[in-house]
Amino acid sequence: GPKFVHVVYCFARYVMIEDIRKLSVGKLIPFVKALMWRPTDMYIARARHRVAYNKLLQILQRQNFVAQEYVEK
Repeated sequence: GPKFVHVVYCFARYVMIEDIRKLSVGKLIPFVKALMWRPTDMYIARARHRVAYNKLLQILQRQNFVAQEYVEK
């Protein structure tokens, strides 16, 4: 039901935040702290979502580029 979905969501969010925190050690990436804050209004929540989404997209594109370069070589 809804409670189970919420528990799974909270667990997945926790795992992603810890993974991002581990990957960003020493890189001074401010979006990790932004992910930990609770929204006070929806405008801030949407802005944080855009920042996190764009950073994740950049990471995935970089991984894809590296994988393609590896396949070519």
